[in-house]
Amino acid sequence: MVFHPPATIISKVGDAGKGKCGLPAWNMLLRGFMAGAYIAMGAALATVCVTGTAAFLGAGVAKLVLGSVFPVGLIIIVLTGAELFTGDAMFAPMAAFKHKVSWAAVLNLWVWVYVGNLLGSLVFAYLMAVGPLVSITGSTATATAFGLTAVNIAAGKTSYIGGLALWSAFCKAICCNWLVNLSILLAVCADDAIGKIVGVWFPIMAFVASGFEHCVANMYFIPAGILTMPSLTADQIAAVGPKLANLNWVTMWTNNILIVTLGNIVGGMIFVALIYWVSFKKDIQA
Repeated sequence: MVFHPPATIISKVGDAGKGKCGLPAWNMLLRGFMAGAYIAMGAALATVCVTGTAAFLGAGVAKLVLGSVFPVGLIIIVLTGAELFTGDAMFAPMAAFKHKVSWAAVLNLWVWVYVGNLLGSLVFAYLMAVGPLVSITGSTATATAFGLTAVNIAAGKTSYIGGLALWSAFCKAICCNWLVNLSILLAVCADDAIGKIVGVWFPIMAFVASGFEHCVANMYFIPAGILTMPSLTADQIAAVGPKLANLNWVTMWTNNILIVTLGNIVGGMIFVALIYWVSFKKDIQA
């Protein structure tokens, strides 16, 4: 299995960041759409697989199951060249640190990819909300066990209310994208598909199982819950409890995605791109 030393990895990331920033806007948007849908696929699979697990295997193993299947989305992204905002929080700044692109180009990439990720996530959330998350009889849709899990996840993610709770979400988001971009570094480290898959899988499993916050994943998790919510029965509404009141399209942004996006930027740009650039700058220049 061929792998590259750290200085080579960082140099490759900077070169890749330059290429990403040079894409036309329509291509950034299209690749972002694909990545948003792929992350949603992993999130949807995780929702299905974790349903009912805690009752039999315990909360910790349920988290492990959730984390173990989620990485399929990023594996697809890495191997097929889609554009993920949280990864570009490292790629683009690294190119800017190497003076290969301007910071305006970095922001341009971030905006188009972020919008694309959102659109892809919303489309897949809709497909799930009229598919496996509900059972349809005639003209009546009733949330399945998977749908109830989706609503529970979404309601939990919009329960960051107040300064301390938002600070917690911000810190979870830093940890998340720290691990996400370390997984990408490991993928760049390897030249073969198996090496890239293994490199991606472990850090992504760790972030999901640990309960960290990823803005693009939440672009699926929260809309999937909102779109499934009207199909809940009275018993299911009671099972979710009071936190259901915090679940809507406004709190999706104010209680989660906005603060999580900022934390993800810090995690990728500062804790990975900047630290590794400073650490290996002389080696790269040499």
